[in-house]
Amino acid sequence: MTLKKEFDFSQNLVLEDDTVLLRPLQHSDFENLLYFALSEPEIWTFSSIAASGSENLKNYINLAIQARENKTEFPFIVIDKKTGRYAGSTRFYDINFPFSSLQLGYTWYGKDFQGTGLNKHCKFLMLQFAFEVLKMERVEFRADSNNAKSIAAMKSIGCQVEGILRSHMPKLNSDDRRDSIILSILKNEWEEGARQRLLDKINNK
Repeated sequence: MTLKKEFDFSQNLVLEDDTVLLRPLQHSDFENLLYFALSEPEIWTFSSIAASGSENLKNYINLAIQARENKTEFPFIVIDKKTGRYAGSTRFYDINFPFSSLQLGYTWYGKDFQGTGLNKHCKFLMLQFAFEVLKMERVEFRADSNNAKSIAAMKSIGCQVEGILRSHMPKLNSDDRRDSIILSILKNEWEEGARQRLLDKINNK
């Protein structure tokens, strides 16, 4: 068996370096993330699942954990090791072992952690795990095509733009529909330069 076929969704998977720690999201993390749901509504402007407010956050966490139990997603809570504070959340999703692909997303951080370099640390750890442990051939990213900050962040870690899915999905709390931009990193791109370029950016921060 290959490593990817042996992946245990119930494991206590922890990814960390000297700056950030990612551990599995738990129901008890409701209290750790409640401040963001109540006090920073702008975080959810482009979200596809509502998480602002107490009830929405409970539903957000419940859906994430249920998806992990269904073996399609693996959600993490993000901890800033420099301050010891909870910073946000991210996950692997649409995990498809037969196709050796997955998506990386549902990523958000509190305002204090945006633009600090924390995201690059998180993405390096997750990409490293996806390509080097799970042996994925492709890691995909998606975002609302109007979410300029998120798109810039994805490009900065080495993602290549593939195109736009027009009228892809409904917008949250709106009758409008969003166009979704598709980006990706391939295994050969990771091995042939993207890994080192991202590591250099982290080390030069």
